[in-house]
Amino acid sequence: MRLQVTTGLDPDQLDELVTRVRERLGGGFVSRGRPYALSLFNSVAMVVALLRQNIVQEVAAEIFGVSQSTVSRRWDQLRDLIGQVLEEFVPTPKEVLGRSTVLNDGTLVPTWDWKHRDDLYSGKRHDTGFNLQVAATLAGALAAVGKPVPGARHDAYAWEASGMADQLAEHDKLGDLGYVGCGMLTGTKKPAGGELTENQKEVNKALSSIRSANERAIAHLKNWKILGTRYRGPLDKLDSVVQTVTALAFFSVFY
Repeated sequence: MRLQVTTGLDPDQLDELVTRVRERLGGGFVSRGRPYALSLFNSVAMVVALLRQNIVQEVAAEIFGVSQSTVSRRWDQLRDLIGQVLEEFVPTPKEVLGRSTVLNDGTLVPTWDWKHRDDLYSGKRHDTGFNLQVAATLAGALAAVGKPVPGARHDAYAWEASGMADQLAEHDKLGDLGYVGCGMLTGTKKPAGGELTENQKEVNKALSSIRSANERAIAHLKNWKILGTRYRGPLDKLDSVVQTVTALAFFSVFY
Protein backbone atom coordinates (compact mmCIF):
# COMPACT_ATOMS: atom_id res chain seq x y z
CA MET A 1 0.00 0.00 0.00
CA ARG A 2 1.33 3.46 -0.90
CA LEU A 3 0.99 5.61 2.18
CA GLN A 4 2.80 8.89 1.41
CA VAL A 5 -0.27 10.66 0.06
CA THR A 6 -2.51 9.02 2.65
CA THR A 7 -0.36 10.03 5.63
CA GLY A 8 1.54 13.10 4.42
CA LEU A 9 4.81 11.45 5.52
CA ASP A 10 7.50 10.03 3.27
CA PRO A 11 8.65 6.40 3.84
CA ASP A 12 11.64 7.38 5.99
CA GLN A 13 9.50 9.63 8.18
CA LEU A 14 6.85 6.96 8.63
CA ASP A 15 9.49 4.36 9.51
CA GLU A 16 11.02 6.71 12.08
CA LEU A 17 7.63 7.45 13.61
CA VAL A 18 6.77 3.75 13.92
CA THR A 19 10.17 3.06 15.49
CA ARG A 20 9.60 5.76 18.09
CA VAL A 21 6.11 4.48 18.88
CA ARG A 22 7.39 0.90 19.20
CA GLU A 23 10.13 1.99 21.60
CA ARG A 24 7.65 3.93 23.73
CA LEU A 25 5.18 1.05 23.86
CA GLY A 26 7.83 -1.52 24.74
CA GLY A 27 5.89 -4.78 25.06
CA GLY A 28 2.56 -2.98 25.10
CA PHE A 29 1.70 -3.97 21.55
CA VAL A 30 2.62 -7.65 21.73
CA SER A 31 -0.24 -10.11 21.29
CA ARG A 32 -0.27 -12.95 23.77
CA GLY A 33 -3.08 -14.71 21.95
CA ARG A 34 -4.21 -14.45 18.36
CA PRO A 35 -2.14 -12.14 16.12
CA TYR A 36 -3.39 -8.57 16.01
CA ALA A 37 -5.69 -7.80 13.11
CA LEU A 38 -3.46 -4.84 12.21
CA SER A 39 0.31 -4.56 12.66
CA LEU A 40 1.84 -1.69 14.59
CA PHE A 41 3.19 -0.18 11.37
CA ASN A 42 -0.22 -0.16 9.72
CA SER A 43 -1.89 0.96 12.94
CA VAL A 44 0.35 4.02 13.14
CA ALA A 45 -0.13 4.71 9.42
CA MET A 46 -3.89 4.44 9.83
CA VAL A 47 -4.04 6.88 12.75
CA VAL A 48 -1.85 9.39 10.87
CA ALA A 49 -4.11 8.95 7.82
CA LEU A 50 -7.16 9.73 9.97
CA LEU A 51 -5.48 12.97 11.02
CA ARG A 52 -4.26 13.80 7.52
CA GLN A 53 -7.42 13.00 5.58
CA ASN A 54 -10.18 13.23 8.23
CA ILE A 55 -11.83 10.14 6.77
CA VAL A 56 -14.56 8.47 8.80
CA GLN A 57 -13.54 5.38 10.73
CA GLU A 58 -15.77 3.09 8.65
CA VAL A 59 -13.84 4.12 5.53
CA ALA A 60 -10.49 3.64 7.28
CA ALA A 61 -11.65 0.17 8.32
CA GLU A 62 -12.35 -0.75 4.71
CA ILE A 63 -9.04 0.67 3.47
CA PHE A 64 -6.98 -1.19 6.07
CA GLY A 65 -9.08 -4.37 6.08
CA VAL A 66 -10.18 -4.33 9.72
CA SER A 67 -13.34 -3.66 11.71
CA GLN A 68 -14.48 -0.20 12.71
CA SER A 69 -14.01 -1.18 16.36
CA THR A 70 -10.34 -1.95 15.65
CA VAL A 71 -9.93 1.48 14.06
CA SER A 72 -11.52 3.09 17.12
CA ARG A 73 -9.25 1.23 19.53
CA ARG A 74 -6.09 2.10 17.60
CA TRP A 75 -7.21 5.73 17.34
CA ASP A 76 -7.59 6.03 21.10
CA GLN A 77 -4.43 4.06 21.82
CA LEU A 78 -2.04 5.82 19.45
CA ARG A 79 -3.36 9.33 18.71
CA ASP A 80 -1.85 11.11 21.73
CA LEU A 81 1.17 8.82 21.80
CA ILE A 82 2.19 9.88 18.30
CA GLY A 83 2.27 13.50 19.45
CA GLN A 84 4.25 12.59 22.54
CA VAL A 85 7.01 10.72 20.69
CA LEU A 86 7.43 13.67 18.32
CA GLU A 87 7.57 16.38 21.00
CA GLU A 88 11.28 16.98 20.43
CA PHE A 89 10.53 18.17 16.88
CA VAL A 90 8.26 20.97 18.12
CA PRO A 91 10.55 24.00 18.46
CA THR A 92 10.07 26.94 20.75
CA PRO A 93 8.91 30.06 18.89
CA LYS A 94 12.32 31.63 19.54
CA GLU A 95 14.07 28.72 17.80
CA VAL A 96 11.98 29.38 14.69
CA LEU A 97 11.80 33.16 14.83
CA GLY A 98 15.11 34.27 16.29
CA ARG A 99 14.63 38.00 16.76
CA SER A 100 12.26 38.34 13.83
CA THR A 101 8.76 39.78 13.99
CA VAL A 102 6.02 37.16 14.30
CA LEU A 103 2.80 37.13 12.32
CA ASN A 104 -0.34 36.05 14.17
CA ASP A 105 -3.83 35.20 12.99
CA GLY A 106 -6.79 33.07 13.98
CA THR A 107 -8.53 30.40 11.94
CA LEU A 108 -11.63 28.31 12.56
CA VAL A 109 -11.49 24.55 13.10
CA PRO A 110 -15.07 23.74 12.08
CA THR A 111 -17.13 21.33 14.19
CA TRP A 112 -20.71 20.11 14.31
CA ASP A 113 -23.22 22.51 15.85
CA TRP A 114 -23.48 20.74 19.19
CA LYS A 115 -26.76 21.60 20.93
CA HIS A 116 -25.18 21.46 24.39
CA ARG A 117 -22.69 24.21 23.46
CA ASP A 118 -23.69 27.82 22.84
CA ASP A 119 -20.15 29.17 22.45
CA LEU A 120 -19.07 27.63 19.16
CA TYR A 121 -20.70 29.87 16.55
CA SER A 122 -18.32 32.38 15.01
CA GLY A 123 -20.16 35.42 13.67
CA LYS A 124 -17.03 36.44 11.78
CA ARG A 125 -16.75 33.12 9.97
CA HIS A 126 -20.47 32.16 9.97
CA ASP A 127 -19.82 28.64 11.18
CA THR A 128 -19.39 26.64 14.38
CA GLY A 129 -16.02 25.51 15.64
CA PHE A 130 -12.95 26.52 17.60
CA ASN A 131 -10.70 29.52 17.15
CA LEU A 132 -7.13 28.33 16.56
CA GLN A 133 -4.37 30.93 16.88
CA VAL A 134 -1.45 30.36 14.51
CA ALA A 135 1.88 32.20 14.48
CA ALA A 136 4.25 32.30 11.52
CA THR A 137 7.51 33.80 10.36
CA LEU A 138 7.60 36.60 7.82
CA ALA A 139 8.40 33.91 5.23
CA GLY A 140 5.27 31.92 6.09
CA ALA A 141 6.84 29.11 8.12
CA LEU A 142 4.86 27.78 11.06
CA ALA A 143 6.15 29.12 14.38
CA ALA A 144 3.55 28.16 17.01
CA VAL A 145 -0.03 26.96 17.45
CA GLY A 146 -2.21 27.84 20.43
CA LYS A 147 -4.78 25.83 22.33
CA PRO A 148 -8.22 25.85 20.66
CA VAL A 149 -10.70 28.39 22.05
CA PRO A 150 -14.49 28.29 21.45
CA GLY A 151 -15.32 29.93 18.12
CA ALA A 152 -17.65 32.55 19.56
CA ARG A 153 -14.62 34.25 21.10
CA HIS A 154 -12.93 36.93 19.01
CA ASP A 155 -9.24 36.88 18.14
CA ALA A 156 -8.17 39.34 20.83
CA TYR A 157 -9.67 37.09 23.53
CA ALA A 158 -8.34 33.91 21.92
CA TRP A 159 -4.86 35.42 21.72
CA GLU A 160 -4.69 35.45 25.52
CA ALA A 161 -6.79 32.34 26.26
CA SER A 162 -4.85 30.14 23.82
CA GLY A 163 -1.55 30.77 25.58
CA MET A 164 -0.04 32.50 22.56
CA ALA A 165 0.39 35.84 24.33
CA ASP A 166 2.69 34.14 26.83
CA GLN A 167 4.52 32.06 24.21
CA LEU A 168 5.31 35.10 22.08
CA ALA A 169 5.70 37.73 24.80
CA GLU A 170 9.29 38.61 23.86
CA HIS A 171 8.67 38.99 20.12
CA ASP A 172 7.47 41.94 18.07
CA LYS A 173 4.09 40.96 16.63
CA LEU A 174 2.00 41.84 13.61
CA GLY A 175 -1.73 41.08 13.37
CA ASP A 176 -4.92 42.28 11.75
CA LEU A 177 -7.39 44.79 13.20
CA GLY A 178 -8.91 42.08 15.39
CA TYR A 179 -5.86 42.39 17.66
CA VAL A 180 -6.09 46.10 18.43
CA GLY A 181 -5.10 46.57 22.06
CA CYS A 182 -3.09 43.31 22.22
CA GLY A 183 0.32 44.92 21.89
CA MET A 184 0.66 44.17 18.18
CA LEU A 185 1.27 46.31 15.15
CA THR A 186 -2.19 46.19 13.55
CA GLY A 187 -2.78 49.07 11.23
CA THR A 188 -5.55 51.62 11.76
CA LYS A 189 -9.28 51.12 12.08
CA LYS A 190 -11.63 53.34 10.16
CA PRO A 191 -13.01 55.88 12.64
CA ALA A 192 -16.74 55.95 13.29
CA GLY A 193 -18.33 58.37 10.85
CA GLY A 194 -14.97 59.19 9.31
CA GLU A 195 -12.45 58.03 6.75
CA LEU A 196 -8.85 56.89 6.86
CA THR A 197 -6.22 59.16 5.40
CA GLU A 198 -4.51 58.07 2.21
CA ASN A 199 -1.34 57.41 4.19
CA GLN A 200 -3.24 55.20 6.65
CA LYS A 201 -4.80 53.29 3.77
CA GLU A 202 -1.39 52.67 2.22
CA VAL A 203 0.06 51.48 5.55
CA ASN A 204 -2.90 49.13 6.08
CA LYS A 205 -2.44 47.74 2.57
CA ALA A 206 1.28 47.16 3.15
CA LEU A 207 0.67 45.42 6.48
CA SER A 208 -2.00 43.24 4.92
CA SER A 209 0.46 42.15 2.24
CA ILE A 210 3.00 41.15 4.89
CA ARG A 211 0.39 39.28 6.93
CA SER A 212 -0.55 37.14 3.94
CA ALA A 213 2.42 34.90 4.76
CA ASN A 214 0.51 33.71 7.81
CA GLU A 215 -2.27 32.50 5.54
CA ARG A 216 0.24 30.16 3.90
CA ALA A 217 1.26 28.76 7.29
CA ILE A 218 -2.39 28.18 8.18
CA ALA A 219 -3.02 26.52 4.81
CA HIS A 220 -0.11 24.12 5.34
CA LEU A 221 -1.31 23.30 8.87
CA LYS A 222 -4.79 22.62 7.53
CA ASN A 223 -3.40 20.13 5.04
CA TRP A 224 -3.99 17.97 8.10
CA LYS A 225 -7.64 17.89 7.21
CA ILE A 226 -8.90 17.01 10.67
CA LEU A 227 -8.30 20.72 11.36
CA GLY A 228 -9.31 21.98 7.93
CA THR A 229 -12.58 20.11 7.44
CA ARG A 230 -15.31 19.42 9.98
CA TYR A 231 -13.97 17.83 13.14
CA ARG A 232 -16.33 15.03 14.18
CA GLY A 233 -14.75 13.74 17.38
CA PRO A 234 -15.51 14.53 21.02
CA LEU A 235 -14.82 18.18 21.69
CA ASP A 236 -12.77 17.41 24.80
CA LYS A 237 -10.24 15.58 22.61
CA LEU A 238 -9.66 18.44 20.17
CA ASP A 239 -6.87 19.97 22.25
CA SER A 240 -4.84 16.74 22.11
CA VAL A 241 -5.60 16.38 18.39
CA VAL A 242 -4.20 19.87 17.78
CA GLN A 243 -1.05 19.01 19.75
CA THR A 244 -0.52 15.81 17.76
CA VAL A 245 -1.12 17.50 14.42
CA THR A 246 1.26 20.32 15.38
CA ALA A 247 3.95 17.77 16.23
CA LEU A 248 3.38 15.95 12.93
CA ALA A 249 3.49 19.22 10.99
CA PHE A 250 6.89 20.14 12.44
CA PHE A 251 8.17 16.56 12.14
CA SER A 252 7.29 16.46 8.44
CA VAL A 253 9.40 19.58 7.92
CA PHE A 254 12.36 19.00 10.23
CA TYR A 255 12.99 15.25 9.94
